[in-house]
Amino acid sequence: MPAPRIDLAERVLTTVLGVRRVVRRRVRAELPGPLPGSQVELLRVVHRNPGIGVAAAARELNLAGNSVSTLVNALTEAGLLRREVDPADRRAARLQLTDAARERIATWRRARIGLVSTALAQLSEEDTSAIVAALPALERLTEALKEDTA
Repeated sequence: MPAPRIDLAERVLTTVLGVRRVVRRRVRAELPGPLPGSQVELLRVVHRNPGIGVAAAARELNLAGNSVSTLVNALTEAGLLRREVDPADRRAARLQLTDAARERIATWRRARIGLVSTALAQLSEEDTSAIVAALPALERLTEALKEDTA
């Protein structure tokens, strides 16, 4: 791989991860009772896929099944997740968010969107347009990365 591609890859990773890290840190400071990132990610997966099984959630998160089971146990004890019996296979559990989790996700979403919207408003029109123009390429990059891990 030529050096410019390596430099580009490093800049993309540093920038995207930096945005996520700053947003996560600032939102956590504003909201009560922060959760570990892995628990938040599992809640987001269940939010997008109500009724998902533990194995499917593990694949979605690229984690081992026993790691996701541990997360499920912690979130269930915290009252944010519940297991329901799969009617097709009574041995399998289907994951559902509780009302408390849905409320928490909505609060996180509002806080994240508010924070980023405020920051975007401080940028020039040129910078905002450049970000908008880059989004489709970043979305394709995300899909290409998912395909490589499948």
